[in-house]
Amino acid sequence: MEKKYDILTFGDLCVDLIINGKDVVPEFGQKEKLVDDYSLEMGGSCSIFACQTAKLGLRTALVGKLGKDQYGRLIYETLKEAGVSTDYIVFDENLKTGLSIALNAVEDRAILTYNGTVDEVGPEDVSDELLQTTRHLHIGSYFLMKKIQPHYPSIIKKIKEAGATVSLDTNWDPEEKWDSGLHDILPLVDIIFPNDNEAKAITGENDPDTAVKKLREIIPIVVVKKGKDGAVAYKDDKVYAAPAIDVPKKDAVGAGDSFDGGFLYGFLTGKSIEECVMIGNICGSLNVRCIGGTKGQPRLDEVLKYLTAGKW
Repeated sequence: MEKKYDILTFGDLCVDLIINGKDVVPEFGQKEKLVDDYSLEMGGSCSIFACQTAKLGLRTALVGKLGKDQYGRLIYETLKEAGVSTDYIVFDENLKTGLSIALNAVEDRAILTYNGTVDEVGPEDVSDELLQTTRHLHIGSYFLMKKIQPHYPSIIKKIKEAGATVSLDTNWDPEEKWDSGLHDILPLVDIIFPNDNEAKAITGENDPDTAVKKLREIIPIVVVKKGKDGAVAYKDDKVYAAPAIDVPKKDAVGAGDSFDGGFLYGFLTGKSIEECVMIGNICGSLNVRCIGGTKGQPRLDEVLKYLTAGKW
């Protein structure tokens, strides 16, 4: 069957209110602090990821729900402008669009989230026809999207029977239990995208190298994101490392999601694993040059310019 989409993902649809400053830690007792700046942007790991893959020319579909409010409209327009198919996004007047408040210090951030529409996608929203006409499924925000969690084994089985591949970026578990059916789907996944802390938490190991070794025993391609130090990919008995690009940093919101998008662009267009890591690092690195998760994302011509010049 002819595939209609290169990428399918389920939308953790929300907005990010990003607060920037040297001291963004709030204090109770009715204390007021002044911050340097703020920005209201589309958030959500899967949503940001989808924008990056669409900007690179991959036919990308996102399944999700939005509240009939200003935040929902902002998200919808951001996805549409990036080139993401909005055919599977539903506006629901009974829902309130999700909101994350990111308190952004120079080298770290804390996040407060109201789930709202983040956790509204269920199995009834994912048709067999859609699964059969997609080349690759990317699962993100695993622990935030509880409604669809129990159905991932069935969804993955169906999409793999249709010849598709599957990737996973768990993101952090707010409950820090690191289970919720996760270990049932790990053997079904083709590519996983943790950072060092996530790899340790998923495997229950204290040492990142031991954690990676455990993941490699289960998953064919393990890609560990290391922030400003780039990323390392493991496939078979080979290791592929590439540094990040040094660009002026505004914030790191969405950098890891953009990395995922870049890597999968390479993977789905037949690039070597080494090139996939390079492209991922280009996308992740350039993402940080702008506030928010999508404005710094490169399109394909810019990625190829960096790749050709060897500046990754």
